[in-house]
Amino acid sequence: MNDFARIFPYLWCYRRQVFLSAILATFVAVLWGLNLSATFPIVKVLLEGKTLHEFVDDRMGDLNEQIVDAEQSILKLDPDDHTQLAGRQERLSEANRTLAAYTTLRQWVLPLVPQDRFETFVLLLVVLLLVTTVKGALSWLQEVLVGSTAQRCVMRIRKDCLRHALRLDSETIRSTGSSDILSRFTNDCEYLVPGLTQLGVRLVREPLKAVACILFAFLFNWRLTLLSLLAAPLMVFAFQRFGKSLKKASKETLESVARMYKSLGETLDSFRIVTAYNAAGRHRHQFHKENQRYYKHYMRVVRIGALASPSTELLGMAAVFLALLPGVYMVLRSDDTVWGLQLSAEPMDVSDLLVLYALLAGTLDPIRKLSGVFRTIKSSAAASERVFSIMDMQTRVSECPSPRRLPAILKTISFDEVGFTYASNAEKVERPAALKNISLTVNRGEVVAVVGTNGSGKSTLLNLLPRFCDCTKGAVRFDTIDIRDVRLAELRDRIGLVSQETQLFDMSISENIRYGRPSATREEIEQAATSAHVTQFIDSFPDGLDTPVGEQGYALSGGQRQRVSLARAILKNPEILILDEATSAIDQHSERLIHETLSAFCTDRTVFIISHVLNQTFLDLISRVVVLDDGKIVGDGTHEQLLKNCPQYQNLCQYDRLAA
Repeated sequence: MNDFARIFPYLWCYRRQVFLSAILATFVAVLWGLNLSATFPIVKVLLEGKTLHEFVDDRMGDLNEQIVDAEQSILKLDPDDHTQLAGRQERLSEANRTLAAYTTLRQWVLPLVPQDRFETFVLLLVVLLLVTTVKGALSWLQEVLVGSTAQRCVMRIRKDCLRHALRLDSETIRSTGSSDILSRFTNDCEYLVPGLTQLGVRLVREPLKAVACILFAFLFNWRLTLLSLLAAPLMVFAFQRFGKSLKKASKETLESVARMYKSLGETLDSFRIVTAYNAAGRHRHQFHKENQRYYKHYMRVVRIGALASPSTELLGMAAVFLALLPGVYMVLRSDDTVWGLQLSAEPMDVSDLLVLYALLAGTLDPIRKLSGVFRTIKSSAAASERVFSIMDMQTRVSECPSPRRLPAILKTISFDEVGFTYASNAEKVERPAALKNISLTVNRGEVVAVVGTNGSGKSTLLNLLPRFCDCTKGAVRFDTIDIRDVRLAELRDRIGLVSQETQLFDMSISENIRYGRPSATREEIEQAATSAHVTQFIDSFPDGLDTPVGEQGYALSGGQRQRVSLARAILKNPEILILDEATSAIDQHSERLIHETLSAFCTDRTVFIISHVLNQTFLDLISRVVVLDDGKIVGDGTHEQLLKNCPQYQNLCQYDRLAA
């Protein structure tokens, strides 16, 4: 429940709506109690054959007689008999209070009530109808108000979760899993809405309705009402037990949903592979298992929730019986005591008992509804744990509290004894180092190819530059400044990236090009598109640069997506450009066009090209080759130098049939 309590600061932003909702709930509760209290005059009119005027007059006469008898009996008592004296004085005080209430009733209310019994009955029904109408309107208004507040609150939570997630490092996001995070942003956040709605509506209104009934019951007979409250501790205990079980089962259900998201996401993202390998049956089976697991956990929530309602209703009925049985005993025996214990100021009649029963029974409906509310809130509490766990994630790439400014022109980039080890998800399991004591200096204007086999550390090394991750040993410096001492936004403004898996967004071509520099003009976008040879294929689209590329750019071919990605980097005009296997998955024509673009764009800027191997067009661009193997630099020099003295580079070139 602690995580659910973290929602309250968000609710505080809408405190006026919350306060107004509480006022509306209070009015609804009072009207609910008044409706049930109307049982009393109706019973008097129908069963006892009296008008309300006659009943009040008779009642006031009886009270006056009781007061006189009580005063006389007090005078006859021994002054030293303190027990008897206190009892008689208490009865006298109670009779005086009741007489004052009836006097006020006769003075202000009875003048509005007809003398005829039937007209009185009609008036009571009209008042009940009006009260019910007003109560219904207030209930509707409260639910609309709370529903709007709940949705706004969850919207703010989603925005804060995304804001925090975007501050995390890519390794943390990848280790958590995009499907799991997506489930928390969608399904889990949706679970918060009914919890907040029930919290603002029923968890406020229903207890107030129960309290209103109990207060009105206290006015009729506080002793019997107090007796009925002996069952309250049992209800609290039952709610606690059901609550723990519900929260645990709800959390398991949400985790099952996240696994279903993951299974479905993997299947659809790899659709071509799934169909090519005839693996549809395997994925259906996997999804079926996750569905079955979800069903199992969900049914546990249903069973516990279904048990909560009749259990609490049973305890509520037991509470009513605790008051009803002594009341029936006193009515049948015409007495005000049970086993010597006084439970009424005077002997009760049937009408008094019926009204008391109606009021106590009126608490059962709120209690029954509260059991359903409890289930919803516990499910929301489980969801809040998963949602707020995103905000509790700590990034491994933090901002420097006192950042330094980079010089206007960067002269060198140096890796100083750099080491890096990926964090392990499993406890007490250390992963091997991905980088080991890398020392490398690159001057401005150099085009450096970083080559090596899979797993040699190429991408990891250059991921340190934009601080997708931070080295665990050593330092990366721009000139003499450790990049961890630079503001992240300023650092990344200096760097452009073109990756192997081109990431385009479901926007137009021009918007994707403008992505790295939102302030760019249309003319600048067109120039970048021309430089990256994007204009060679957009003429085939009716909308040209305004053509939507579709989800992940699937409306374009691989080479077209790569050229759009390169145009995006060109428009940003970075000092440092990283090409991560940028041409490994495109055709030769697109590769040639990209190399033509790079030959002009690489002038007077530092460029890193990550590749398994180098073809001749790349060799015309690069000024230096760095060879990595098992996280270490095993070669650094020109293509010709490395062919002579670096066996690992010779193997790479031989594999690509490019040995000189």
